[in-house]
Amino acid sequence: MADATEKRYALGFLFGPGRPDMVGYVPHARVLGIRVEETGPGFSVCALPYRDELIGDPARRVVFGGAITTLIDHASGLAVACVLEELVSIATIDLRVDYLRAARPGVDLHARSECYRVTRNVAFVRAVAYEDTDADCFAGCLGTFMLGANRTDNAFEKLVRGREDA
Repeated sequence: MADATEKRYALGFLFGPGRPDMVGYVPHARVLGIRVEETGPGFSVCALPYRDELIGDPARRVVFGGAITTLIDHASGLAVACVLEELVSIATIDLRVDYLRAARPGVDLHARSECYRVTRNVAFVRAVAYEDTDADCFAGCLGTFMLGANRTDNAFEKLVRGREDA
């Protein structure tokens, strides 16, 4: 029997290894090839497979910074969704990315994001982007996300509805 004080997570059924359908409702993430590697209470890890189409600096063959920012933004929004007890729409208010060095060319990139504080209307995240291990990150990030930004269906609600229809 569950403890009465145990927190319930709206996306708790997704916690653990990522699944392909976790980006299926987010068109730009699908086009970029972003995949969810892991989710849990208030965190997510996503990956961006290296592809020539994502190169921003042909001389060094490093991935375009906008694609990396999108990876971090996606992981951060998912981390926010993974801390909520009830799903609401989520919109990025601010995302500050500090690039510490260029990402290593030719390898998949990863972002790990943690939602560390939630108020009634705003969620706060911190994230890192890395190649092999988050201890050797090439970018750090702080972000804020608005909760309940609009009342239309959001991607996570569609994912949950798809589970309920199965």
